[in-house]
Amino acid sequence: MNQSRKILLLFSLLFIFIFLGCESLKTSKPVIPIKEYEKMLVGRLDANYVGNKNCLSACHSHDKLNQDFEASTMGAQLSKKSGMPLVDCESCHGPGSLAIEGITREKVEQDKKEGKETKCKYETLIDWKTLPAQALSLMCLKCHTANATFNIHNWNASVMALNDVSCSDCHKVHVGADLTVKPREIVEMCTECHKEIKAEFMLPSHHPLNEKKVFCSDCHDIHGSTNAKQLKKNTVKETCTQCHPDKAGPFVFEHADVTEDCTTCHDRHGSINNNLLKVGGPFLCLQCHEGHSASNTEVKGARYTSCIDCHPTIHGTDIPSASKKGRFMQ
Repeated sequence: MNQSRKILLLFSLLFIFIFLGCESLKTSKPVIPIKEYEKMLVGRLDANYVGNKNCLSACHSHDKLNQDFEASTMGAQLSKKSGMPLVDCESCHGPGSLAIEGITREKVEQDKKEGKETKCKYETLIDWKTLPAQALSLMCLKCHTANATFNIHNWNASVMALNDVSCSDCHKVHVGADLTVKPREIVEMCTECHKEIKAEFMLPSHHPLNEKKVFCSDCHDIHGSTNAKQLKKNTVKETCTQCHPDKAGPFVFEHADVTEDCTTCHDRHGSINNNLLKVGGPFLCLQCHEGHSASNTEVKGARYTSCIDCHPTIHGTDIPSASKKGRFMQ
């Protein structure tokens, strides 16, 4: 085979490889057949919507779950009286005609006399217990993606969603009047999964999370963020200086190389050292700075004691030192 044919063959193979590779990237295949996926999210395709009234009059006329939902923010706002798009049981559980098929008032009364509870055919409704987390969230997102009051536009790419956490893991639709999670409840909710973070808040020096003075949502956007660690602000410094504005600067004399990331010296959640320091002083400073004596004459014990005894404005200052070099000494 001559050189020109080899080159032609090489380019042909390269073209086929690129073409097939691009096609495979562009082509997505469903995890399960489309019909099955539709049934998973919509319910039985051979069932009809019958409305809450028919469902509840058949077997749930005094159902506490329905009462809690009607009293909730969602139930009150998204009702016929509100004039907004109707949301009811079937919006989440799928069409209910097959579930109440054959259930009549007479049957309900007869079951009561016999001491039995009349039950729907739950197997014909959407099985929430077996839905994947992403599908569970999609049940909520099909309405809430159009609602500007919820900051959930980053949810699908969030750490939570990618780790199979769904909306219903945190928000209980039937819990009662208020569906939002209160700040004081957020701590317990988050630490159910983030055990290692919970342990950090038990260390001697920690942010007052357990004392209910700060909350996870003060720093992190729970529904997702384009920032690292789902921070509410663009940088660590911007997040920290919401509560520590005196450290924000800018200063005439700044602590070089550490002004933009507080975690260079501090642990975020808790530490065994004072002030959440990663390493106790003076060893923290000695990682970057050479040690020096406290005066021209060597004094026993004056070396490597506490740097901030002489350099208290360690984050920065606008006042120069006596040497005019700005050594954070004021």
